[in-house]
Amino acid sequence: MNIGILGLGLIGGSLGFDLRSQGHHLLGVSRREATCQKAVTLGCVDKASVDLSLLAAAEVVFICTPLALIVPQFEQLIAHLSVNTVVTDVGSAKEQIVKDISPLWDNFIGGHPMAGTTDSGIEAAQRDLFVNKPYVLTPITTTPTGAIMAVEEIVRSLGANIYYCQPEQHDRAVSWISHLPVMVSSSLIAACLSETDPDVLQLAQKFASSGFRDTSRVGGGNPELGVMMARYNRQALLRSLQQYRHNLDELTNLIEQENWAVLEEKFKSRQQARPNFVK
Repeated sequence: MNIGILGLGLIGGSLGFDLRSQGHHLLGVSRREATCQKAVTLGCVDKASVDLSLLAAAEVVFICTPLALIVPQFEQLIAHLSVNTVVTDVGSAKEQIVKDISPLWDNFIGGHPMAGTTDSGIEAAQRDLFVNKPYVLTPITTTPTGAIMAVEEIVRSLGANIYYCQPEQHDRAVSWISHLPVMVSSSLIAACLSETDPDVLQLAQKFASSGFRDTSRVGGGNPELGVMMARYNRQALLRSLQQYRHNLDELTNLIEQENWAVLEEKFKSRQQARPNFVK
């Protein structure tokens, strides 16, 4: 199959690695010529160009650009596609993207691979990135069965675990387990930096180990991605942040009151709940 990838970063490059190894012919498009050359050299794609017309031969196209560019890039891509071409995206917010693209293209299905690292760019691409990771597809009532099946087959070949839901359900769910953690993690780093004693701050930086590394990881990632999460999933994220603030206030009150018994119960209930999210 001829598969096109628009946007040759971490996700696009990793898709290219895996799909090309299965014998598919990969066509890549990037805004930068240097990225195109790098993608070919690394073996992510067979051909690459800054010209969208390269994707005219693609049977399926994955749009892997930053969130803000998905719709504008697709609008430019339309002129080069066959009406039978199946188009999907990998954006981490789905409702607005599906609303914008679906009226323009019948064979579109929203998608979101729940995989990645804090690194970005084609150099960060890696093989088997999607194995055993959730990959969400968000068809709507008008999405053709053929388009769903085409993308599903490709996603299954990546070794990913497929989930289906409505675009708005996706956005509410990821606001809790993906977008809120980025905001919280970023705030943790900022809170540590608010230490006014330089000697204490230096000690904290020297003492930081696995606990800080784990909880600060996503907050120290790609700034552009964090902004896009907030911009394109604003309402759901605000709801999650408000609830998180409520829980912080609750903990603060218990500590101020020295209510250690209730505080322990809170920790116990959350200890029991965590395996439902992280197995």
